[in-house]
Order: sequence, then C-alpha cells, then structure tokens
Amino acid sequence: MATYAIGDIQGCFEALQRLLAKCQFDQRHDRLWLVGDLVNRGPQSLEVLRFVRNLGPAAITVLGNHDLHLLMLAENCAKPSHDDTLDEILAASDRDELLNWLRHRPLMHVTGEFAMVHAGLLPQWSITQAQALAGEVEVTLRGGNYLKFLGHMRGSEPRSWRNDLTGWARLRVIVNGMTRLRFCSIAGEMEFRSKGTVRDAPPGYLPWFEIPGRRSGGSVLVTGHWSALGLKLTPELLALDSGCFWGGQLSAVRLEDRAVFQVESRVATPAPATGTASMRNPGFSAT
Repeated sequence: MATYAIGDIQGCFEALQRLLAKCQFDQRHDRLWLVGDLVNRGPQSLEVLRFVRNLGPAAITVLGNHDLHLLMLAENCAKPSHDDTLDEILAASDRDELLNWLRHRPLMHVTGEFAMVHAGLLPQWSITQAQALAGEVEVTLRGGNYLKFLGHMRGSEPRSWRNDLTGWARLRVIVNGMTRLRFCSIAGEMEFRSKGTVRDAPPGYLPWFEIPGRRSGGSVLVTGHWSALGLKLTPELLALDSGCFWGGQLSAVRLEDRAVFQVESRVATPAPATGTASMRNPGFSAT
C-alpha cells in the first residue's frame, strides 16, 4: 500500500489520469491525499469531482479556496469570476450530490507525522489546536446553519488569530488561514495581496513556513495553493502546487519514501503575473 499526495488539480482531469497511471495507483490498495482545489480554472472540473467522489475511502481531500468558492457560488453567496469554469458542475444532474459530498470534506487531515491542509497554518497554531479549529469549521459547514456560514465566509478581516475570537469572525480567520495563507508577519498577521515567490515577500512579512518558532514545526505539512512557489520539498514541508493549470506540472509525492512523480500540463494557459494580486475580488478570493 502506498499513499500519494497530489497538488492542486483545478479541473485538470486529463493530467490527473496520466499522473495516476505514472504512479501505478491502485485504488484497491493505495491511497490518495489531495490538497484541495479539485475544481475551477481547468476544463474538466465536473469530471474531477465525480472521479474523486467515486474513489470513496481511497481518496482523502481537504477543502481549498476554489472548492469553497464553488459552494458559495452554488448558494448565491459569491459572485462568479470571469475565469471560473464551474458552470458545468452547477448545471449537472447530480450537482446536489456532488456539492453535498464536497461540503463534507475536511479542512485538515492528520495521520502520524503528516498534516495536510490546503494553504498553511498560522504560527500560533500547533497541529493539535489546528485540528480542533478545523473541526469547528467542519461541524458548521456540515450542519444546518451552513448557509449562514457561507454568507459570512467572504472577507479578509480579522487578519490575525486571537483565542477569544467568536462567531463568524473566528470561523473566517480559520478558513482564511487554512485556505488562503501565503505570507504572514511573525505575529501571525496575514497578507493576502501578494502571490509571488518567496523573494516577493512584502516588507514585514515572511512565507508562513519560514516564521521562526511556528508551533506546527516538527510535523510535515502537506500543502498546495501557492503555484508561484512551485514544488518545494523540505524535511517539514511538502508544497505540491506546481502550477498544472498554468502550464506547469501536476505533482505527486509518495509519502512512504518521498519519491516524486510529475506529468507535464497540456493546458495552454499563461502563468499569472507574480507579485501583487488583483483587487478584482476583495475579501474571500478564488485565486
């Protein structure tokens, strides 16, 4: 049995199939860890969603910001972006089943030394605390109050964690930290405009995984979200978004021995400009 962690798929179904063939993935024995952003931007989001759902327990996927954008869009809690490719899902005969399945995915998954989350963790959060905080979001998202939650998820405030936060603000910080984080200050204040490489960190901010003394140190964080970062493998980080949709690669790492498997993208999409993000979608962003 092998466990393959795979970076952001974003509707690139054909690349996913080639990557699984290269890994010789066998759903009877092997497991997939998917870092979120199954959907959007790529051409076959519906096929990806159906395929992963049908894998059943052979696949564990955490929620990414594009997945949450889909849930918000389906409930009229967000406006579509000009580059969304979600209409096919929203018009599908099985859309309700797919969206219900997606809504019940975890925000974070931990097994042994590995902790998987879409974007990252704020420096104040230990793995144990982060698991508990993710659980608060999961209970709300799966519960009867989820529509109100989706309606309050959008926004970038507050930008830092406090233990005394309550209500929608508390849940929003958890979601933003786990699905949107790239740069933050040593004190844990998040910065959402910058999307470039590590060298593009704005003054006073660092990549979240370089914050000195972060409490999640000692575990191996398995993440995606940051295509400009590319595939980055360190003793405590497996960052797997290698920009498949942007013409890069779709990447997998076998957790047991850290063997790397990659396939080249066949989606001819120019890479976005690095540096400062567009303010077209202030607040919760599908980028």
